[in-house]
Amino acid sequence: MKDATKWGETISACVALRRGIVPFLLTGVLALASVVVAASTVTLTSTVALAADPKDDAPESKPNRVKVGYVIDMPATLTADGTASILAQLNRLAESSTDQSRVTVVIRYAAGDDKDGQASSGETGFEDALRLARAMTGPDLRRVRVVSWIQGPVEGHLVLPILASDLLIVSNSGVIADATKNETSSDETIEVSYRSIAARRGLFPPEVVSALVDPGIALARVTKVDGSEVFAAGEALTELRAGGEITSETIWATAESPLRIDANQLRTSRIAAGIVNRDDQAAELLDLAAINPLDAKQTLGDPVGVLLEMVGSINSGRSRRWQSNLTATLESGEINTWVVAIDSPGGSLSQSATLAAWFAQPDPPLQTVAGYVQGEARGDASLIAIACRPMYMNPNAKLGGPGAEAIDAGMVIRHDELIEQIARATKRPAALIRGLLDPNLEVYRYTNRKTGRIRYATESDLIEGAADVDAERDRWQRGERIELAAGLTSSQAIALGLADGESASVDDVSRRVGLSGTPPPVTDRKMVRFVEKLGRSHALAFLLLFIGFAALSTEANAPGLGIPGFIAVICFAMYFWIKFLAGTAEWLELLAFSLGLICIAIEVFVVPGFGVFGIGGIGLTVLGIVLMSQTFIVPRNVYQLQVLTQSIWTALFAGFGLIGGFIAFRMLMPHVPLLGGLTMEPPDTAAVNEAEKLADYTHLQGQVGTATTPLRPAGKARFGDQIVQVVSDGTPIASGDPVRVFEIHGTRIVVEAVEN
Repeated sequence: MKDATKWGETISACVALRRGIVPFLLTGVLALASVVVAASTVTLTSTVALAADPKDDAPESKPNRVKVGYVIDMPATLTADGTASILAQLNRLAESSTDQSRVTVVIRYAAGDDKDGQASSGETGFEDALRLARAMTGPDLRRVRVVSWIQGPVEGHLVLPILASDLLIVSNSGVIADATKNETSSDETIEVSYRSIAARRGLFPPEVVSALVDPGIALARVTKVDGSEVFAAGEALTELRAGGEITSETIWATAESPLRIDANQLRTSRIAAGIVNRDDQAAELLDLAAINPLDAKQTLGDPVGVLLEMVGSINSGRSRRWQSNLTATLESGEINTWVVAIDSPGGSLSQSATLAAWFAQPDPPLQTVAGYVQGEARGDASLIAIACRPMYMNPNAKLGGPGAEAIDAGMVIRHDELIEQIARATKRPAALIRGLLDPNLEVYRYTNRKTGRIRYATESDLIEGAADVDAERDRWQRGERIELAAGLTSSQAIALGLADGESASVDDVSRRVGLSGTPPPVTDRKMVRFVEKLGRSHALAFLLLFIGFAALSTEANAPGLGIPGFIAVICFAMYFWIKFLAGTAEWLELLAFSLGLICIAIEVFVVPGFGVFGIGGIGLTVLGIVLMSQTFIVPRNVYQLQVLTQSIWTALFAGFGLIGGFIAFRMLMPHVPLLGGLTMEPPDTAAVNEAEKLADYTHLQGQVGTATTPLRPAGKARFGDQIVQVVSDGTPIASGDPVRVFEIHGTRIVVEAVEN
């Protein structure tokens, strides 16, 4: 009787599980599919708009938008081409302004080129300087705030654009001197133009402007009897002196010597807003987060760009796809700028080297390949980032360090010629590039004892090609070792010359290279980008595995390859597809995973029990899941060990979550109003005992009959003219096979197969 009760409970549980969990799982998967489809639809309709219009950034990013300025270096001698170059850059920045605030541009007047620190002897033409000054004060550049930064002596007509500036800042060595130094005779037109430009801004007092243009008049800053301080020049100064209206005066220039205004005079007279000597000091004075360089080459050719998002691991398939998509952008001849956003652990040094060589030396019509490390560029991915020029990093980004491929010294040596090529093209230290790839390479900072020049090299690099090895060693003083094994932060990479600056977003990087905002993605295959984005979600991967294993377990408990089996196949297929597009899953992983599931099915349906097929199937399934989450097999560095640990925990938690969910579902389902009707109440033991007394099948003991239905294990069998319910001894028996009754418990008839 107890055995009958036990079998009755088992059968009831199976029926309840099939009737209850299948609709629940189906409902869950359909809901998940609805969310994915809805998200896909929203993404597909909004991705292009977001990429094309930087104003549609996430709402939370707008109030905290980083304010940055841009710097343009003024040439020592301003020519017609130089004027056109600067105006092209200013106009491009004016057009790129997307809000009501003005774009801040710092025009930097650097120190002269000669050893005495004097101003350059080159002659800036008046017409060229006037053209630039008029444009700076004209309506086309009203969206640009021009700041002149005087870092050294400035003479000649190069002074005129300074008068046209909105603001003036100066370094300690900054000097403004004789504006008409190179003019052989006085010209009223020049003086009128200087006065007109200066009056538009009001930055320089008229008396100072007159003294700059006419070196033959005196200039003084005087304190009058009423206590006011003013500038006086020429005849006006003479009249004030003669009338006794001056209580004190500071001579700035005499009639015998041209005017020369130093940094202290500019600051105390409030012509200059402040004295600054570094970029960060200038940025702080101007209320900017940073001042970024702006390359003239990037603005002269009307930059038209595309964005390549290099996210996830790097392998041959993805590398070919990226190269194909980028090549296609050049066919029209309109695209001349690539913006490469990198967030990758690497994966293949050979593929990364191919891409890096391409990026380091772009062929026409391509002008610029700008890189942006927005998350990490580990291992071989760092080579791609360094090959881009310019290359910016998010303040929290990481360059180098252990990655998805364990790189050794031999692999780096095989690519040494290519690394040297990239170093020459980008003007970055080759030893540092090799050090980022090979964690065991020792790179030091060397200082030339005579000139103070800094060089980053290994000991072998230092003496390579030297005629006198000992003399070459003596020329350099070895400093500290550069620690590269763990990777570099953005500030460290900038200090070492491997990065050109920090940036908060792809949009900011795009503007720095002359684009009006974030360019469109390199491919219009929005579904691929969407799935790759989903593939980076560990939560989604875990959810697909959980539902897939739960559905598989349901099918195993209620055989028949129905809805649960179909749901399991769909979940596992989606999991593989996501990992395949993410670059971590190949056909080997799919083969291991599929073989594992087949072995488990054999153990459940063909050879019941728990033996070789069951253990081997579980092992292969876990191996397939782990390999689908990584690009390596055996971990060889710290990063790979972390990824392997995470992959194993994902597989284990999927299994443990299945067990916990199955138990919780069985316990809670009868108490849920909407689902309670799907379950069967457990059998009443007393009622079963009474029912079993109504029939007597002892006469069938030992009889041989034929199974009329498959016995798995319950079914029906015919003994003579009588068809009764029977249960097999645990062995699956096909319909039509002979069976023998070997045990009877009330109405429970146990049969076994009979060999023919």
